[in-house]
Amino acid sequence: MKNQQLGGLQSAIAGVVLSLVLIFALNAFVIINPGQAGVLSILGKAQDGALLEGIHFKPPLISNVDVYDVTVQKYEIPAQSSTKDLQELTAKFAINFRIDSVEVVEIRRKQGSLQNIVSKIIAPQTQESFKVAAARRTVEEAITKREELKNDFDNALSERLEKYGVIVLDTSVIDLTFSPEFAKAVEDKQIAEQRSQRAVYVAAEAEQEAFADINRARGRAEAQKLLAETLKAQGGQLVLQKEAIEAWKSGGAQMPRVLVMGNESEGGVPFLFNLSNIQDQS
Repeated sequence: MKNQQLGGLQSAIAGVVLSLVLIFALNAFVIINPGQAGVLSILGKAQDGALLEGIHFKPPLISNVDVYDVTVQKYEIPAQSSTKDLQELTAKFAINFRIDSVEVVEIRRKQGSLQNIVSKIIAPQTQESFKVAAARRTVEEAITKREELKNDFDNALSERLEKYGVIVLDTSVIDLTFSPEFAKAVEDKQIAEQRSQRAVYVAAEAEQEAFADINRARGRAEAQKLLAETLKAQGGQLVLQKEAIEAWKSGGAQMPRVLVMGNESEGGVPFLFNLSNIQDQS
């Protein structure tokens, strides 16, 4: 009986030991997945050397592993600065970055979590980098040369964040606004330019109209000159007679009852037209 009890106790102890061994075994290893990097801390002290993807041993019970996501992260961060001409310029940047997996140990020691990196490192450095880029140009140049502003900002931010183990992959300017005073000045300038363009158009139109009047006047003078020369030439009286008849037909002139045209003494063709005969016939 005692042997049976002893055997049962030994089995229970063996089961407990086996369970403890399994627990220790499971806690003695950590798996780092792709896109991650780990930092091993023993008794609260971060150990040198990042844990990259794969399986790694860690002392059970006295150690801990902090895992960092080293894939691409995106945050939108606002920034504000004064331009070269002392105008207020406000922007919002979308920043794509990732943590350098080799530097995660230093990040763990100095910054801690990813949220601390964003709030304590990336956000203030974004503000400072924007000040550097904005101060090099006027507010108008910042708007018209937006790509140059972005390039200066990218270079300044990448240089500042690199020493913190943060790699900037890309940035985008998703919002760029300026003070209401400058907006009003831009609007007034556009209105003035539109009025100036309108004045130029009106002046050009008046010039063209004046040129057309000159051409019409020249045409009338030429026509009058030609008519005078025609009347002086042989057969000029016939031209007058023809025009008088056409005017009467169109009703645009009041004709006398008897019209005599022609001058025999000057060799013209006499013309006698009795309108009363025509009216009596009608």
